[in-house]
Amino acid sequence: MKVLLIVYDNNSYIHVFPIGLAYIAAMLRNFGCEVVIYNQDQHHYPEEHLTEFLNKNKFDAIGIGIIAGYTQYRKLLKISEAINKSKNRPLYIIGGHGPSPEPEFFLRKTGADVVVMGEGESTVVDLLKHIASKKPLSDVEGIAYCDNGKVIINKRRPLIKDIDSLPWPAYDLFSIEYYRLLRMPHVDKKDFVMPMLSGRGCKFRCIFCYRMDKGFRPRKAEAILEEILFLKKEYGITYIAFMDELLMSSIARTEEICRIFIKAKIGMKWDCNGRLNYADKDLLRLMKEAGCVFINYGIESFDDVVLKNIRKNLTTQQITKGIKATLDAGISPGLNIIFGNPGDNNQTLKNGVKFLLKYDDGAQMRTIRPVSPYPGSELYSMAIEQGLLKDCRDFYERAHVNTDLLTVNFTDLSNDEFHEALYKANSTLIKNYYKNQLNGILEKNRKLYLEKDVSFSGFRTT
Repeated sequence: MKVLLIVYDNNSYIHVFPIGLAYIAAMLRNFGCEVVIYNQDQHHYPEEHLTEFLNKNKFDAIGIGIIAGYTQYRKLLKISEAINKSKNRPLYIIGGHGPSPEPEFFLRKTGADVVVMGEGESTVVDLLKHIASKKPLSDVEGIAYCDNGKVIINKRRPLIKDIDSLPWPAYDLFSIEYYRLLRMPHVDKKDFVMPMLSGRGCKFRCIFCYRMDKGFRPRKAEAILEEILFLKKEYGITYIAFMDELLMSSIARTEEICRIFIKAKIGMKWDCNGRLNYADKDLLRLMKEAGCVFINYGIESFDDVVLKNIRKNLTTQQITKGIKATLDAGISPGLNIIFGNPGDNNQTLKNGVKFLLKYDDGAQMRTIRPVSPYPGSELYSMAIEQGLLKDCRDFYERAHVNTDLLTVNFTDLSNDEFHEALYKANSTLIKNYYKNQLNGILEKNRKLYLEKDVSFSGFRTT
């Protein structure tokens, strides 16, 4: 079978390597499919180009995956229209965190034939096996599909227990020379970046998270190291961005990964998503020694009541202690705060701004976004129970118009008061960031002319 996989364009200058799609591509190729990648992202193709491409080329199936979000949803509708208009329309499959919680809505809106719910690797192979042998789709776990106008939602497929049993992403099908230009905190101009997974899932159950897969499934440290060394040798990668939800799933596991990196002398910078529950000063020093330069922390709020309401399993004391320890270890912390959770008000927002200003080391510009009750999250169910949302259609077609604007208001503020408060908060944070940037450039200017800094390479270089 010949399968086309679409990497959609989100208007980025350099896109993140589509690691999820690359895993799917590897599984399909192992199954015996001819896999073709359609890089709308890299080339910024308009949707009309996809229609023409399908008119000129025949495929047995076409697939695309999206996460939840207004931008992704609107893009999916445009791509779906382009596919459905083509003369050689293949079997159309969609998947990802966006369609998985509400497959019927997405099937009807996109005109797709099948939704793959949850992890796609095993499911999509099983689906194509059934298609090829003309067996009934009712036997395929993990899909929803249309049958004579009726939507059938099958039983969910169990999660893949051993992530290392999967083939590596099909790197050779993608333009790594393009994707490795991604910039991350503390990336030098000569660095090449590549995302990787150290595992899947998360041990925690925050109410705003739309990822429906329960539990955490780590990869073996040896397998992680082997893939890193391959990327370094094959593509010259010098910086690994661990994209999974939680590399820091425990102190013991993080120590194991760090020690194997140190022993192998990988000479690699890396960043990861972390948990302040495990931000132990000795562990952080070990992470620094192993090459870690940035840890992205989900703080969400600097208020103990709100943290308890959203089941963050953190306290402000833990947050402060962990961020201080991270900075003391010489690692930049990513400070993520959202606003609008149950219990939030003007004061909790001010607390968040004050915290961000105090511990910002300039590695990234940080602003505060409103929380969105994405389908699949407990917050989404709460919004429906409280009459703030009707259903998935109401979320995507009316309420969720922009990720930086209010979708559902769980606070006592009016919508206008809410947006005014965010405007003031983010104005403060933006001014602080650019003030620090200006001071840094002026310091370079001073060193250049007053200290005759011969290492200076020009103000206009990128």
